[in-house]
Amino acid sequence: MPVWWWVLLAVVTAAFVVQAVTIDALWWMWVVAVVIPVLFGWLFLAVGRERVDVESDGQGGGVLYAGSAQLPFDAIARSAVVPATAKQAAMGRQLDPEAYVVHRGYIPTMVIVVLDDPADPTPYWLISTRDPEGLAAALPDNHYS
Repeated sequence: MPVWWWVLLAVVTAAFVVQAVTIDALWWMWVVAVVIPVLFGWLFLAVGRERVDVESDGQGGGVLYAGSAQLPFDAIARSAVVPATAKQAAMGRQLDPEAYVVHRGYIPTMVIVVLDDPADPTPYWLISTRDPEGLAAALPDNHYS
């Protein structure tokens, strides 16, 4: 999650605590100071925690993990970086409804992984990542765009 979300949570919590103390609602102060930040902190961690990982066996095989799905290397035709300038088009008018998407709106770059599996109707995966070049380089037969 972006750092500014955590800063915003702290500032809003502090403002509500000051307000609760000002109006002498001390039990509300504890609700606001403890319960609300814990719930939002849990929400931030749950929403922001999406697994994107590559496990390689060192012999050309491996698996790409994205979200709750996994993709063996032998099903990957190619991969390419989707720069921030092309993200809106990739997630908008060019998005295939059958594509598998792991998207985080606060991450500006993505990687597209084109599949080569006749048994799978999914044409490609779109994965949000802060290190698109690193992810694309870790995948087989990668081609940068």
